[in-house]
Amino acid sequence: MQIGKLTFGKYPVFLAPMEDVTDISFRLLCKEFGADMVYTEFISSDALVRHVNKTKAKLDVSDDERPVAMQIYGKEMEPMVEAARICESAQPDILDLNFGCPVKKVAGKGAGAGMLRNPELMLAITREVVKAVQIPVTVKTRLGWDNDHKIIVELAERLQDCGIAALTIHGRTRAQMYIGEADWTLIGEVKNNPRMFIPVIGNGDLNSPEKCREAFDRFGVDAVMVGRAAIGSPWLFKEIKDYLQTGRLPERQPFKYYLDILKKQVLQSVARLDERRGILHSRRHIAASPLFKHIPDFKPTKVAMLRANTVQELFDIMDGLNLNHISL
Repeated sequence: MQIGKLTFGKYPVFLAPMEDVTDISFRLLCKEFGADMVYTEFISSDALVRHVNKTKAKLDVSDDERPVAMQIYGKEMEPMVEAARICESAQPDILDLNFGCPVKKVAGKGAGAGMLRNPELMLAITREVVKAVQIPVTVKTRLGWDNDHKIIVELAERLQDCGIAALTIHGRTRAQMYIGEADWTLIGEVKNNPRMFIPVIGNGDLNSPEKCREAFDRFGVDAVMVGRAAIGSPWLFKEIKDYLQTGRLPERQPFKYYLDILKKQVLQSVARLDERRGILHSRRHIAASPLFKHIPDFKPTKVAMLRANTVQELFDIMDGLNLNHISL
């Protein structure tokens, strides 16, 4: 599969852009475990052109994480074009346009998945952004606004005509948010449309190596994108890649192996920010890790993790878990 000048091997697996999750520390960790491409947190075009410091900080990328895609969102032409040029100056490998975020503060204002209610504006913005930058431009979107307006099959062709280099489709409508199962049939229909020639990347409910394999084999996508399932489990990328390459599920490692990975995530976050902000950023991801889902009566421990204010406090809680009750 190729996106612009980037060439990926067989069965590419990407880390999805997620707000307050895919900061540079987490991206580097996922890259270490085999993610073929990583995406930044999504960046507000309006905030970027206003030079908001917190937003500008999201432009930082590392050569160690390449290839890396930078994602922007917005609802107006001029800020999106200007933001695209600003992002290009930060030298990402790809610029991705977010037309899929379903949260109210984004979609409710017409940006993200809100663009699915105004496809003509979506297409106009896409065309102008493609013309404004030299790096490949890609799009991430959903099936449609709701069950009565699943427009992705026609929309995909029209986005391709705008000059995008690849299209990622989340198999839900905006109305679904993240509820219910993702519908991959329309993703497959887009991929198997003989008029589509750009790569199609599938996203939605990819939480196991087997589901990723099904996405390739049954629906024919060119790549898969893993999102929420990677939170608190960056090792999932290695498990997926190993399975795709060998057909065998990897052996589970001792509990401490996974615990040490989560500790590394915390320490990297603290090193990038400082102890207070690093703990605030990482503790909720650690507490949500599927590593702990089999622990009986875990809720009080989870609450304690979410209240931890220092590395030592958080690590003491993690080290105090009763491993005898954990089934991996």
